[in-house]
Amino acid sequence: MFLCNLPVIGQIPLFLLLFSSFFFTLSSACSGGGNCQVLESCSAANDCAPGLYCGNCPAANKRQPVCTRGQANIPTSINGVRGLMLDMYDFEGDIWLCHSFQGRCYNITAFGPAIDTLREVEAFLTENPSEIVTIIIEDYVQSPKGLTQLFANAGLEKYWYPVTEMPKKGEDWPTVNDMVQKNHRLLVFTSDASKEEAEGIAYQWRYMVENEPGDPGVKQGSCPNRRESKKLNSKGASLFLMNYFPTYPVEDVACKENSAPLANMIGTCDKAAGNRMPNFVAVNFYMRSDGPGVFDILDKMNGQSLCGCTTITACQQGSPPGVCKNVPAPILAPPTSTFGGSFSGSVQLSGFAPAASYPNIILICFSQGTMQGINDKILGRQVAVEWLKKAEDNCRVNGRYKHD
Repeated sequence: MFLCNLPVIGQIPLFLLLFSSFFFTLSSACSGGGNCQVLESCSAANDCAPGLYCGNCPAANKRQPVCTRGQANIPTSINGVRGLMLDMYDFEGDIWLCHSFQGRCYNITAFGPAIDTLREVEAFLTENPSEIVTIIIEDYVQSPKGLTQLFANAGLEKYWYPVTEMPKKGEDWPTVNDMVQKNHRLLVFTSDASKEEAEGIAYQWRYMVENEPGDPGVKQGSCPNRRESKKLNSKGASLFLMNYFPTYPVEDVACKENSAPLANMIGTCDKAAGNRMPNFVAVNFYMRSDGPGVFDILDKMNGQSLCGCTTITACQQGSPPGVCKNVPAPILAPPTSTFGGSFSGSVQLSGFAPAASYPNIILICFSQGTMQGINDKILGRQVAVEWLKKAEDNCRVNGRYKHD
């Protein structure tokens, strides 16, 4: 999930127009055999081309299975996810990932020790020296220096972006290249204001604005700020986190939410933020859509912001804004994993951002605290999917599928 405000090229109506041709395209038949493209009819996953999967969307009155996009353009793992929203609690003498209530973690709401996930993040950053990851913590940890010790034990201190170098009054962040050269490739934010002075962890709402999570964040035509956040159009914070998920997630409905309504809401929030596109987009069930889906929307947002083109794949390094490559169709990379129907890939932005700017769209995928977007690639083992299912089941058992 960062950094500088990139200029928004074009106005909102133009931005929304970019999506219209995709969401109203009729599906066509395909011979299968792994050659079917986006929105072409399919009957099984292996009918679709690499990077696509076969599914329907009854919530949008689209019951005929078609090939939909399930990964980003360039495969460098974790499916394009570059930001994690993690709820951390003291539990059993350690710090655990938990989605709970009243500031306490319980057996039925606990997912697992946070150190396990952070070690996988460390492995990813080590294996991908040009990548940057952001972690946003909903912080219930009370143990003194608990988070400091946690990240040190995970081996992440060497990638830490120092809070002393972060712009605190809405100034520009450094470029991706600058951050990579300094090895400042892990940004960590906390919801606890006291941790900035006590542990050197950035207080989230000093650096970013955020819209209301849950149902208020998916109400079309409205994009109110979260109560802890400054106004979305505030110039005092240079990052913008856009939440787009209902209070009670339903996977079967996510295919509709992550399509045209998401594109429309991005336009609404862009306007509410003073013509500033989100740096981070948080969604549920990110692989669910009625066609191109979340990744296609992100590609278009990045293309508009970085180079004034209709998609990131049309950007040309060194060219002025608006000078774009001819990209007749989405370029899909072959999947790097076949386990569990997951796909791997990312929108590669490093080395291309203009001076004093940072790629402004990083996808944060999660399912009410379960980290829906972290697949077997980042967790590194099959148990990751089992762990995810356990987390989902815990939420259901507890009867609290609500994001606090």
